[in-house]
Amino acid sequence: MTQVDTDAQAPPVAKLTLLTLTMMVVGSMVGAGVFSLPSRFAEETGVAGALIAWAVAGTGMLMLAFVFQRLAIRRPDLDAGVYAYAKAGFGEYLGFFSAFGYWASACVGNVTYWVLIMSTVGAIAPALGEGDTVLAVVISSVGLWAFFLLIRRGVKEAAAINRIVTVAKVVPILVFVVLALFYLKPHVFAENFAGADYAGSLFNQVKGTMLATVFVFLGVEGASVYSRHAGRREDVGRATVLGFLSVFAIFASVTIVSYGLMPMSEIAELRQPSMAGVLESAVGTWGKVFVSVGLIVSVLGAYLAWTLMAAEVLFVAAKDEDMPRFLARSTAADVPVPALVMSTILTQIMLVVVLFSDDAFNFALDLTSALTLIPFLLAAAFAVKIARAGRGRDLAVGLLATLYTAFLLYAAGLKFILVSFIIYAPATVLFVMARREQGRRLFSPRELVILVVSTAGAALGVVALALGWISL
Repeated sequence: MTQVDTDAQAPPVAKLTLLTLTMMVVGSMVGAGVFSLPSRFAEETGVAGALIAWAVAGTGMLMLAFVFQRLAIRRPDLDAGVYAYAKAGFGEYLGFFSAFGYWASACVGNVTYWVLIMSTVGAIAPALGEGDTVLAVVISSVGLWAFFLLIRRGVKEAAAINRIVTVAKVVPILVFVVLALFYLKPHVFAENFAGADYAGSLFNQVKGTMLATVFVFLGVEGASVYSRHAGRREDVGRATVLGFLSVFAIFASVTIVSYGLMPMSEIAELRQPSMAGVLESAVGTWGKVFVSVGLIVSVLGAYLAWTLMAAEVLFVAAKDEDMPRFLARSTAADVPVPALVMSTILTQIMLVVVLFSDDAFNFALDLTSALTLIPFLLAAAFAVKIARAGRGRDLAVGLLATLYTAFLLYAAGLKFILVSFIIYAPATVLFVMARREQGRRLFSPRELVILVVSTAGAALGVVALALGWISL
């Protein structure tokens, strides 16, 4: 494997069109999450709560989409979106944490894809369980490294494959919505409107769905992360908003129409992918098979897009000297192989971790969402910081996005915040490596405070796990 140091010989940067960038956004968001929505929502709320939850999530995520759109235009010098905005606004150490957290969330999110594929096949091959058996992890690991070899061939080839797969995976989801509307039972829909007895207050119902909505919307920043490849800078913002609006309509529709086919208590008990079980109740076994095949295509496409984005964040952070130099290397085909290797290794480690989880899919899904919240919060806060007098719309958008992400941190709860600290804190080793390579002071006084807080949070998380206060 021949690699070239990009500082000495920069490879040509692959340029992507508006359509391809939009497909990157859609491809990143439409993955495992949409197929899990029926049961995830039915576990928490009925139709009324779901409508409110999607209104809150849709508005909040639209504000974030506008944040990325405006920042792409106002700060065209910043690449890799989420990470670069945090660094520019709040310093190198928080920028580093943002890059690492976003990267880690992408890797943990990739675990949900393999778990869901194995769970889908496990319906006919019991040895795979719900994606959390040793055999399931072994097979997933083979697929994991096979994708590594595919992406190793080049960014242009992988992006082209993603565009084709994105079209292929949206079709079965749209067919599901149409069939669900055709078979919808008005009396069942009405019975599910207020929610079941176990759902609790309306506020708690909405709060309980928030991490699920974050997960399915992850990828709204996809075009921003890959901004250095945009043929035209303004295409980054356009692709972000176009992709978001398209996917929001799909996600909300899948959730709401499901309430018209089965009682929500039964939907809540379905194994993942719950969309397959919902359609099976309406049209029979072929509906389950149809959704399952669509899921596998969808998930593999999303996995491809997220692996590309994860490696891109590490690569650009290393180019900016916020990660060790070895991560700034790429091949002549513009593939950041060391960053890709690290991404694949972390995903492999998390695949093993799911063996010890009580609910592998939901744990990986919620942890992915929690890890992303800090990078999102910092990006939104940066938008507020640079809003100037006379730009009231930009300030309002930034404030709304900041409030939304802060609410999401509250909704995530202490468990996932502590587990996130456990993942964040050790990453400082990479920060120290980068500073030593540059012969710089390791930490400023302000950075030492951040180090102490993150280390204390990680220590508390480890103690909480050891004493059983929280569990995976």
